[in-house]
Amino acid sequence: MKKLTAASLAALAFATAAAPAAARPLTALDMVGLSRVSDPVVSPDGRWAVWQQRETDLAANKGRTDLWRIDLKAKDGKPEKLVADPTVNESAPAFAADGSLWFLSDKSGDGQAWRLPVGAAAPVQVTNIREGIAGFLLAPTGDKLLVWADRLPGAPSAEPAMVKKDANAGSGRAYGRLFVRHWDMWADGTRSQIFVLPVADGKAEGQGRSLMGGLIGDTPSKPQGGAEEIAWAPDGKTVYFALREAGRIESLSTNLDIFAVPADGSTGPVNLTADNKGTDNLPAVSPDGKWLAWAAMARAGYEADRMVIHLREIATGKVTVLTDGWDRSVESIQWAPNSDSLIVTAHDHFDRPIFQVDRATGKIRRLTGDGSAGGIATNGNGLVYTFDSLTAPADLFALDEYGKPTRLTQVNAAKLAGVDMPEATRFSFAGANGDTVWGYAVKPAGLGKGAKVPVAFVVHGGPQSTMGNGWSYRWNPAVMASAGFGAVMIDFHGSIGYGQAFTDAINKDWGGKPLEDLQKGLAAATAKFGWLDGTRACALGGSYGGYMMNWIAGNWPDRFNCLVTHAGVFDARAMAYETEELWFDEWEHGGPYFEHPEEFEKWNPVNHVTAWKTPMLVIHGEKDFRIPYTQGLAAFTALQRREIPSRLVVFPDENHWVLKPKNSLQWYAETLGWMKRWTGKAE
Repeated sequence: MKKLTAASLAALAFATAAAPAAARPLTALDMVGLSRVSDPVVSPDGRWAVWQQRETDLAANKGRTDLWRIDLKAKDGKPEKLVADPTVNESAPAFAADGSLWFLSDKSGDGQAWRLPVGAAAPVQVTNIREGIAGFLLAPTGDKLLVWADRLPGAPSAEPAMVKKDANAGSGRAYGRLFVRHWDMWADGTRSQIFVLPVADGKAEGQGRSLMGGLIGDTPSKPQGGAEEIAWAPDGKTVYFALREAGRIESLSTNLDIFAVPADGSTGPVNLTADNKGTDNLPAVSPDGKWLAWAAMARAGYEADRMVIHLREIATGKVTVLTDGWDRSVESIQWAPNSDSLIVTAHDHFDRPIFQVDRATGKIRRLTGDGSAGGIATNGNGLVYTFDSLTAPADLFALDEYGKPTRLTQVNAAKLAGVDMPEATRFSFAGANGDTVWGYAVKPAGLGKGAKVPVAFVVHGGPQSTMGNGWSYRWNPAVMASAGFGAVMIDFHGSIGYGQAFTDAINKDWGGKPLEDLQKGLAAATAKFGWLDGTRACALGGSYGGYMMNWIAGNWPDRFNCLVTHAGVFDARAMAYETEELWFDEWEHGGPYFEHPEEFEKWNPVNHVTAWKTPMLVIHGEKDFRIPYTQGLAAFTALQRREIPSRLVVFPDENHWVLKPKNSLQWYAETLGWMKRWTGKAE
C-alpha cells in the first residue's frame, strides 16, 4: 500500500456521503428494513468479492442471510445473488485455494459447512455433524477443516454425547461455581470447543478430533467471539487460538491466552502467553508463516485496557511489542499478502479507520477517512472492506495500492431513495480538568432558517466506548434527528479513541468527570448550534448511559424535560452481586463490594432517589444478565412511589440489546413518543 493522499481521503468521504435527492425523513421502519452487509472475502484470483447480506423478514420478526458477490475486475460490476435459498440462512463465506466457496448454512436443519465448487450451479454439504456447528475455518492447504461447537468438556470429537435423562428428575439447575449464567444464557455445562476434520474430495470426513487437550474454556470466547480468535498456520500443521481457562471463579478473569496446538492433535495445546495475566487475543499468522501477531492488554481484570500488537517470531519464539508507542487500541488484525505489514482497525476520535503498521519499524499510516471501516479483506496490494458513518449504512469499498478508494455497492439505494438524511457536525469544548472533549450534533434535514428543535441528548454505553461516526441499528441518531430532534452526543472521559489515559479516567469516577463533561458539552452544543432549543431537552442512554440517566435524575434533576433509561444500573450494591462478568464491575470500583463499599456507594444512583423529579421511561430486557432487569424494575418502583410520571417497558425475549425487528420498532415508538410528549413536540 502506498501513501494515501488527502485527495483520496476526501474522495472516500464524498463517496460515503452521497445520497439520493431530499424528499422525506428517515424512519425507524426504514432503518429496520435496510439490507446489512457483512465482512467480504476475495477469491484467490482477485476477481470476486463475496459477502453475507442480511434482509429483514418483518412478518417473521427476524433477519435472514444470503451470499452475494461482485466482479471486481468488471468496469461497472453490479452486486448479484450467489447463494440465496429463501428458506434458509447462508453465512460466513470463505474461499479455498482452488477458488471454491465454503460457507455456513442451516439448510439441513442445523448449522453445517457447505461448498460451492467453481462453476457449479448448486452447493454441496461438507459436514454432517449431529446438532450442527457454530462456525468453521478451512486450512490454507485445503485438506483439513476446523469447526467449533458447544460440547461437554472433554469431548473427544464433535459428536454430541448421549446424555441419559432421569424420568424423575426435577427442573432445577445446580451449580458449584461461577459462571452460572452469561450474557443471556444459563450455563448448561457445555463449552465452545474446536475440532479438526480431514477433507477429501471437497467433503469433511467423520466427526473430527478435539484440539482442546483437556483445556476447559470457550474458544471462540463467549458471548461475542468468532473466527478472529482462531488462526491456521499457512502449512496447515498448527492451529492458534485464544481461550480463557475456566478457574474457580471464571467471572473474575479477563485472562485470555494464545495457545498453539498441532492440527493432528498429537500433543496438547501450549500456552504462548502464560506470563501475561491480561487479555491476549486476535491471533494472526503471516502468509510466509514466519510471524504470529496478536493483540494484548497489560492489566489483568480490565476489559478496556489498550490492545497492543505483539509479534512472535515462530522459529525462535522471540516476542516483540510492535505498537507500544501508539496510543490507540487495536480492534482487528489482518496481514498484508507480502507479510511486511499488518492492516488493522482502531478507534481514532469518533472514527474507526484502517491503519497500516510496518512490521519492521511499527510505523503507523492511516488509510481511510472519516467514518467506520471493518471486515477487511486483502486483494493483491489493495483492500476490500465495509464502510459506514452516522448518516450512511455500510457498503463495500475497495482501496487500491495507491490509496484510491472506490465504492463497490449501494445496497440500500432503492430503500433510501428520496430519504433526506440529517447533517452531522463535530465540535469540541473544554471538559473536566480542562481537557478537550469532542461531541457530535445531528441536525434534522430541511430545517428552516431560524427554526429550533428539541434536544435528544444521547449518552453512550460501555462506558469505555463511543457513539462514533458509524451506523447503528440500535441507537441511531439519524432516526432521532429525522423524528424532529437535534441529537447531541458527547465522548466524555472514559470514551475510546482519545488515548488510554482518557479512557482510564472514568475508573472509580462514574458520576464525576463524565457528568461534568456532559453538562459542559450540552451547554457548548446549545451555544454553538442555534437550531437547538435547550429549553426542551430529553436525555437518554443504555447500559452505562442508562446508569447515567439514573445518576442525572438525582444529581442534575432540573435540566431535562424527560429521561429514558435502558438497561441502566439503579443500585450499585445489588449490581455488584447480580451481574455475571464480575471483572468489569470490580475493576470499575476498585474491587468487590464487600471490600470497597464506599467506592460503589459514592456513585450509587439509589442514594439520590429523594431528589428525583424528572419524568422517566424505563426499558429493560428480561434476558439481560449483564445488568439484570431487576435494576430497571427497581428504578420504576422508585419513580412510582415518588409519584413521578413514568413508564416501564420490558422485553421478555431480549437481552442487553434490542435485536428483533418488531421490538426495535416498539422501542423507537416508545422512546420517541415519550420524548415528544415531554418536550411538547406535536406528533
